[in-house]
Amino acid sequence: MKTKKQKRQGDFQKIQLKVGKKKPKADNATNVNFRSKAIHLPEQLKHADSGPTTHRQLDIKDLLSKLHHINSNIKQGALVGLRELLSAQPTLIELHASAVLSEVAALFTDKDGSVRAAAVRLLRFIAQCISAERVAPFFPLLSAHLTCAMTHISEAIQEDALRVLDVLLEHYPGLLSQRHTVLLTNFLELISQKRKAGTGQDKSGKGGFALTISTNRSVTAQQWRLTVLLRLGSFLQAVVEERPLEEGVTSMIGLGMWAGEKGSVTSVDVSWEEHVFGKGRIQVFENSGAVPTPHSTYRLRYAVAGMNKELCSAETVQGFAGTLVPLMLEIWVEAAGGDRVQTDSGHLLSAEAMALMFQILTILQLLRRLTPQRDQQDILDAWFRNSYLTDFKHHFMKNFPYGLLEVARHRKKCFGISTGTVAGGNVEPLALNVTLCQVMVTLSLRGQDHVEAEDADWLGTIRVFIRETLSNGGKLSSKHLAALLEVVWRMIVTQRSRVVTDDLLQAVYVQYQQRNLAVSVRTLLLHFFSQLYIQEHQNHPHIARSRILARWLASLPVQLVQLCSRNPQLSAQLLETIHPAAARGNKDLLQSLQKNACSIYDPQEGSVVVLPVESQKRLVQILHFLPTFPAELLACLSQVCNTGRVSASLATMLIRTIHLRSPLSGWSSSSQDVPVKDVDYLSFFFTTLTGFSSEMLQALQDTDEDGLMPSSTLSPLSVFTTTLEQFLHHWDVVEVCHCLDTLGSRAQCFDVIQNAIIKNLCGLVVVPDCVCAAILRCVPRLLDVNFLPSDTLLHFLSDCCLSMLSLLLQLEQSARKRDAVWEACFAAMSTVPRLLRLVLQSLHVGDLCEEELPVLAQILSLLLQHTQLRNHMMANASLLQHIIQDLTVKTHIRLHFKLCFNR
Repeated sequence: MKTKKQKRQGDFQKIQLKVGKKKPKADNATNVNFRSKAIHLPEQLKHADSGPTTHRQLDIKDLLSKLHHINSNIKQGALVGLRELLSAQPTLIELHASAVLSEVAALFTDKDGSVRAAAVRLLRFIAQCISAERVAPFFPLLSAHLTCAMTHISEAIQEDALRVLDVLLEHYPGLLSQRHTVLLTNFLELISQKRKAGTGQDKSGKGGFALTISTNRSVTAQQWRLTVLLRLGSFLQAVVEERPLEEGVTSMIGLGMWAGEKGSVTSVDVSWEEHVFGKGRIQVFENSGAVPTPHSTYRLRYAVAGMNKELCSAETVQGFAGTLVPLMLEIWVEAAGGDRVQTDSGHLLSAEAMALMFQILTILQLLRRLTPQRDQQDILDAWFRNSYLTDFKHHFMKNFPYGLLEVARHRKKCFGISTGTVAGGNVEPLALNVTLCQVMVTLSLRGQDHVEAEDADWLGTIRVFIRETLSNGGKLSSKHLAALLEVVWRMIVTQRSRVVTDDLLQAVYVQYQQRNLAVSVRTLLLHFFSQLYIQEHQNHPHIARSRILARWLASLPVQLVQLCSRNPQLSAQLLETIHPAAARGNKDLLQSLQKNACSIYDPQEGSVVVLPVESQKRLVQILHFLPTFPAELLACLSQVCNTGRVSASLATMLIRTIHLRSPLSGWSSSSQDVPVKDVDYLSFFFTTLTGFSSEMLQALQDTDEDGLMPSSTLSPLSVFTTTLEQFLHHWDVVEVCHCLDTLGSRAQCFDVIQNAIIKNLCGLVVVPDCVCAAILRCVPRLLDVNFLPSDTLLHFLSDCCLSMLSLLLQLEQSARKRDAVWEACFAAMSTVPRLLRLVLQSLHVGDLCEEELPVLAQILSLLLQHTQLRNHMMANASLLQHIIQDLTVKTHIRLHFKLCFNR
């Protein structure tokens, strides 16, 4: 019997393996002698409604769900994935705007800084893709989360909240400006804390706000306050600019005081001919060129709940400014105290202090512009003066003007010190000083006797600074110049002193006289002088009597001649001032305009022919105010009408203007110095009627151009064929020459025109076709029934008729020109006595060649076809029968000779 030890050894006996023998298989060995095939189920791994995914196969729902994860890295990765997905598929932004914006906004107050930074980057990307109209329904939620972030206890979250505010100010300023009731309070809480009434912090017992200092921020307290004030200024700017247009708010900071507070008046051109037979009414508004705005106090609902308190009244702005302005003064006192330690010169500021003061002054400007109405602005200016003028003079004007304190820079950088840029950028001393002038001049009194006594100390300093800045010969940028001109405008209007006005305008005029100025600067200076004269001329006599303004007005015509077409925009702006000044009868301008009239209205290089149509029209309108029209000017104007470089309608307006200024038009004048003399007036009309000057007509007598139709029996005159455009232009101009038939004595007028035709045209051999047509059209209108024209004139008219009828048969393509020629010939032969008989008598059939016989037949057929001319033809039946008989006989004889020759 085996023992237990022997049994245990038998169970675990070691098998001896021999060399060359295979190892026996174990009892539990797996048999691998089998074959398998792979089964692919791709549809099983897909979602039911799969959409676009990231490179990690995550769709938008997966990414949004990960934003609620407790791990910050997962939330940051989800934000990065959302940006990747939305960049590849922009359509998803519109489809999931509500979910994406709500989830991203909730991360504004996340405790992890990297998550907040990723959320701001994603919000910036989304804002670039979605319009304000699409975001408007979700903006209250964004604003609520922004408010939570701005008022959060964590300083880091507050700093990131300002970055979110930057994104919304850049892309949605209109939506953000509607939340001013809450956001303005948030700005105050970022730099201060509210004190409770009756506590130890508030000695007055009224409560309020006090500046706070936090040591947990990455920047100093002064840099943080400057950062907050920068955003506050941008937000107030958005509130001002995004106000509805019907409220009349001026969004321009630099030009608002003298370009936007008064409504601009634009002229309205009404063509009364279009309304002669119309049944509709013409609605006239009190402000020319403006659309009437019906104001109603009823509103369906407010855009945002609880936002019915608008910043449109002086009381509302005073409530906010009463808290903000003392805080800003405390901030400046704190910053200025540090500067005094560094230097004894109080007018030298460091870059950081200069940026801080500039931002404070900018906010003060914007506070005034929060009220759109002019009366509300006056109330607010008076409140600022009574409340803070003493403080402003003590803190701001004490060391005015300011300069930049140069700090020595070390070449080597020390460890642990980072030299960063100042928040808000580098502010130039000129920009700071000009902005301070803008703020202070709004606090000055208006037109009172004790102005100089109360405000002379600081207004005199500002005046000296402006005069030196504008007169030192340096070129200013358009932004700085606009601000300076705003201050000049305000001081001129408020102080109402001729000495102050001439002193300031002289400095501006020195800047205006500089050469090689930028176009924007030149335009700004022109606009300043123009608006100052147009808007304030009648209300302020000291401006109207300014010698500098009169000198500037007298220089405008000279500048117009020199500028001409080199800059049409500036020329048009010059005309916008010349026209109303001439209409008001400014003596200096009219004298200069009279002196340079021939250069302005030169037919070759004058402004009237090289400027655009609108400027040409204004120049023609200015003619109505010229004191006199000498012969040289009338000769230029006649060529302007005939050269075709102005439209026929403008030429018509020019002719009518001269006719109305002449004494022959029916106006009675007691003065002996009439604008247009009778002889010059008739000479102008005759030159315009012919369309060619005497020199040009003499030059045509020796021409051998292709457009010349030689003279013949049927064309006694050699007709110079003009272009269709020139002919039609002159034809339209001749339409206005019927002004001559309105003169008192038509017989005397026709006698003058008859003598002019005989003296200047009857001896010509070559005559342009437009001249013949014009004479044939004008003479019947001017002919009096009791006046017998001379034989010389009748023979010349007969030659013109025959020549134009021959030309008529050759005009095949230009139907309008053919109709005009026939109209002129018909009017003359049917109206002027004996003219048709002379035409028939000049038809000598025996002198005609074979090619002219068909032409004569066509002329007779053309005359007989017209009903009115047929009666005149019957009156000359014997003469007509003789012509037809001679024509028939000559035709038969020529036909007989041809037949004999052919045989």
